Amino acid sequence: MPASRRHHRTLAVLVNCLGVIAAVPALTPAALRATAVPVPSAPPPAVAAASARPAAAATPIPTGVPAAPPAAPTTGPAPVRPSKPPVSVAVGAAGTPAPGYRIEVRNAGTGMVETMVRQEMPGDARATTVTGGGHATGTGGAGGGAIVWRLRLPARSTTTLHTALAVTGPGTAVTAPACVYGTDGTRPYDCATATWVGGATAPAAQSAAAPAWRRPPVLLAALTALLVLAGGALWWALRRRRQPTGPVTATTATTDRGTVYPRPALPAPASRRRRPPVWVAVGLAAAVLAGVVGAAAWSATQRVSAMDTTKQPTSGAWVGRSVTGTLGVPLRETAFEFTVYRMTCATGVVPTAPGGGRPCLATVGVRNVTSEQQTWHGQLQRAYLPSGNWVAADEDATRVANLGRDVFAQPVAAGRRALLPLVFTVPGTQPPKQLELRSGVFSAGVRVDVD
Repeated sequence: MPASRRHHRTLAVLVNCLGVIAAVPALTPAALRATAVPVPSAPPPAVAAASARPAAAATPIPTGVPAAPPAAPTTGPAPVRPSKPPVSVAVGAAGTPAPGYRIEVRNAGTGMVETMVRQEMPGDARATTVTGGGHATGTGGAGGGAIVWRLRLPARSTTTLHTALAVTGPGTAVTAPACVYGTDGTRPYDCATATWVGGATAPAAQSAAAPAWRRPPVLLAALTALLVLAGGALWWALRRRRQPTGPVTATTATTDRGTVYPRPALPAPASRRRRPPVWVAVGLAAAVLAGVVGAAAWSATQRVSAMDTTKQPTSGAWVGRSVTGTLGVPLRETAFEFTVYRMTCATGVVPTAPGGGRPCLATVGVRNVTSEQQTWHGQLQRAYLPSGNWVAADEDATRVANLGRDVFAQPVAAGRRALLPLVFTVPGTQPPKQLELRSGVFSAGVRVDVD
């Protein structure tokens, strides 16, 4: 055999040995045992069974990991949150001499729904007519005065209710909101409001307004226009007096007709420019100045009279104006439109409440009137007590009233409306007198009288 071929064969053997040595660490001990121990061709069944049992029980997993992944912990089904039934309510004011309302409750679902309908009454009102099996409780205000119905709404049906109220005060407008709740009377399905305006008082309000010719802005405008017209007429008259009556032409010598060159024209007599009298200019300027000063004074007087000196200051009210209203009246601030439909307090002290206070539940509608989503916080929603102190919204109790949902965690989408209960834990026995609701720290917010 030639020497070159022997060298090639020796080199091939070395390369193969190195490959086998490099592959040995990658093999598992079980694979090595399988390659090293020959498998018997056909052992007897009894011997095979006897040898298989101890081997299966004693042979560990060579890699040190369990044979199967750990079983996932068994978890129960997710809590099912009850769905909101498609129940809606609409309220309209009746055209009657006394405050009257028409309440329509509609069930658009395919099943029967048990509900509680509640219409709030103003503090000085009492119910005179109630249809549909409802009954009146209390005398209005935060004490819980309202008209309550317990209804079983059939599928795809509309129930109409009628109420009439009697008020002791001479007020021209009476607002009575209505909400439809579940059987517990806590979670609102829908709310609506309506304001009755007396027909007999509307003409009095119109006749009380001063006629147009007696209003200061109209008088000032008329005086200014008169002065301008007088000045224009005077200027036109003086200008007409300055103009000559006939055409002005150059005078030439016409007696000497044989002259080749005409005589030069005689200079025209100089006319003196007439000016308006001094007393006219001074009087016109004084009249204009008096009109401007009078308009400024009237505007300042109207602004001062429109200021409400009895309004309590709001903390951080830097954007917008604070608006005050009553139950059922939509009040708008910079980002939200708030409507408080109901305010009721528990009759006794709740031991689990912080400080031994009692919870007061407010049904509030929040509408985002901007083109962007807006966030709001529970600490900015306050309930003012008769003593002047205030408490913020109880976020834990509010979460419980909303079935575990944190209403302040997610922002309100643009143009959307949220209807939810807010809980305020107040100390003592007196109910809150006023609610202050706002969208942000720098918003003036709105104030709702609930007493």
